[in-house]
Amino acid sequence: MKKEKAKENVQDKAKNKDKSKEKDKKDLSLEQPSFETLVIDHVPYSTQLTRKYLNRPVYEELNPNLLAAFIPGTITDVLVTSGEQVIKGQDLVILEAMKMLNEIKAPNDAKVKAIHVSKGDKVSKNQLLIELE
Repeated sequence: MKKEKAKENVQDKAKNKDKSKEKDKKDLSLEQPSFETLVIDHVPYSTQLTRKYLNRPVYEELNPNLLAAFIPGTITDVLVTSGEQVIKGQDLVILEAMKMLNEIKAPNDAKVKAIHVSKGDKVSKNQLLIELE
């Protein structure tokens, strides 16, 4: 009697292993690699996209009316006032970074809406400096 039960247990385990192998095969067949086509510089590329790529934040185009520091540094001079009309290319702020003076210029003709920094302020990368209208 004990031998029969042991034999049945062995047979059941073998059947369960076979079922799990079949299930694994089915799972693998469902996870076939999918290729996506990306076009870069008018050249199509076929590639697999990773989960990291698919879960990345969506690219947002920068607003040209929000001027931010492109590098950490110190504001050495603010050359405009709030409400002032500026022309494209006019110097707005001078940012000292790595012992170099960087002139932040107006990207287009606009009116200064707000100034968020003053002379001597230490700023971090991407910190808002000036808003234009």
